[in-house]
Amino acid sequence: MTHTNGPEPAEPRSGEDKRAAKLPLRAADRRQQHRWVPAVAGLLAFLLGLADIIEVFLPGLAAKYQLHRIAATGTLSNLTRVSDAIIGLLLLMLSQGLRRRKRRAWEGVMLLLAASFLIHLIAALHRHSFDLHTPGFVAAGLLIVLAFGRHEFYAISDPRSRWRALFTLCALIVADIVIGLVYLFVARGLRTSYSLAQMIHSVVVSLAGFSGPVRFMSETRNDLFSFVCGGLGIFTLAFAAYLFLRPNKPASRLTGSDAGRIRCLLDKHGEQDSLGYFALRNDKSVIWSPTGKSCVGYRVLQGVMLASGDPIGDPEAWPGAIHAFLDEAARYAWVPAVVGCGELGAEVWCREGGLTALELGDEAVVEVANFTLQGGAMKNVRQMVNRVQKKGYVAEMRRTADVPAEEIADLVRQADTWRGSPTERGFSMALGRIGGPGDELCVIATAKLDGKLHALLHFVPWGEDGLSLDLMRRDRSAAPGLNDFMIVEAIKNAGALNVKRFSLNFAVFRAALERGERIGAGPVLRAWRRVLLFLSRWFQIESLYKFNAKFSPEWVPRFMVFPGPSDALRIGIASLEAEALLVWPTVELRRLVRKVVFGLRRPVPAAEAQRPVGSDSTVD
Repeated sequence: MTHTNGPEPAEPRSGEDKRAAKLPLRAADRRQQHRWVPAVAGLLAFLLGLADIIEVFLPGLAAKYQLHRIAATGTLSNLTRVSDAIIGLLLLMLSQGLRRRKRRAWEGVMLLLAASFLIHLIAALHRHSFDLHTPGFVAAGLLIVLAFGRHEFYAISDPRSRWRALFTLCALIVADIVIGLVYLFVARGLRTSYSLAQMIHSVVVSLAGFSGPVRFMSETRNDLFSFVCGGLGIFTLAFAAYLFLRPNKPASRLTGSDAGRIRCLLDKHGEQDSLGYFALRNDKSVIWSPTGKSCVGYRVLQGVMLASGDPIGDPEAWPGAIHAFLDEAARYAWVPAVVGCGELGAEVWCREGGLTALELGDEAVVEVANFTLQGGAMKNVRQMVNRVQKKGYVAEMRRTADVPAEEIADLVRQADTWRGSPTERGFSMALGRIGGPGDELCVIATAKLDGKLHALLHFVPWGEDGLSLDLMRRDRSAAPGLNDFMIVEAIKNAGALNVKRFSLNFAVFRAALERGERIGAGPVLRAWRRVLLFLSRWFQIESLYKFNAKFSPEWVPRFMVFPGPSDALRIGIASLEAEALLVWPTVELRRLVRKVVFGLRRPVPAAEAQRPVGSDSTVD
């Protein structure tokens, strides 16, 4: 889904600039106002839902542990117990949306609280008991509080897809089974001792409305268990049907028309940022300034609207794109953040959005005219390059347009065999493809020995006379120093491609690593350096810094821009997930079936041995 706040790629008319200048100033970020209201509301909804579920099967336990004082006096009816289980489950699900100021979550919680109050009121009238500590009256109290704070819940729902509906369905089924198992484990009066498999069997078939092998001594308890599980099953089925039948909104992706508009801006202003071309990643969305002269590419992860690099286009139009970006984040109550922007970009983001900037690291930039292998500082690189040359390796650099499509496919296929993980890493400095439509100006560098491919580098354009390193892979059986050799050969042959500068890898917290090892470094800086060295066991922090430093580059600072310290952890997790440095565990159905049913295990080829986590690039 693409957000377009301006005209199509045609050059804006002069009148559009005047109209854009007359646009009203942005309202204050409502997400930063009264932040405690959605946080407290979400927590109360979560606790109330948890206590409702506990109270269904263990009356009085919630009061004992003071989750809330809603212990009911007497035995609730079957209908009340089922409604408590369903309402509690939904409150648990909606509490996160309530904390994120989602309007539909607020509406859903209000309906659930009202239903809970009415059901318990009817039950209280039937029992002739009006205890104010019953769940219904607690729900009524929270209902009143949320009604007074209704203006704090304004965000619209996130774009959704069928996959999210399927995930929710699976989560509900698992929750139903867990609730049923908990009931059987803590219940008394079973006819005999049952195995876990028999209990799971009974819960599953009871969700479908049938009777399982587990039986109680009392028929009343049997009916209650069947009624509760059957109610949960009907609720899950109805809710799943609603999720699958509601209008579908696919996940955001870059469209062909937006990609064409971005390329037009890069042709005019691409030299300003070496990360500009990476806005053309297929998994990014784009939002435009009112004049169409600037845009920002982004992804949404963990409720964070994450952009990378500087805005694309005319710097004078950057504020318009930044305002559109922040307005979109406020509309959905996403946390706005930018990773890897330059110094000018960070200044504009902070000025226009009232955000905070943190120096994230440095980008290594090599000027071709100033590069030389002479001197003591380049001794290590010079020796490695000479060794590789003596072994007979030959490097070649070509524009993608000059490489046949069949050869590109073969190169990619061979390079994929060197990867230790199927996960494609990268976000801010990775394109995620080779030889795609429109990428004819990209550069492919190869290193071969006796005609066999051993290493592959891929560069993307940086303006008219620059290249940014996108991908770096090599055969692990190749000679050490092969990547050094390819970088040097690329710089030596830059003139043939009219290239004057190269952007290499990004070194995270490079200044801390460099200054922390100097004499006179303070205890805080030394401690921070030790932390970075510890993290380097899993992420290529120190190794990338040392690899870049070998080429004596110019270090260009890069920044992270975010609202404030309270959002730092969430943004950090989203950034790691975007770069695929943090990959949540998933279950591969095919492999699971193979192991369970056949007991087979696919042997892992030696070429796919696990490499260091953190990048598709393998540094020497």
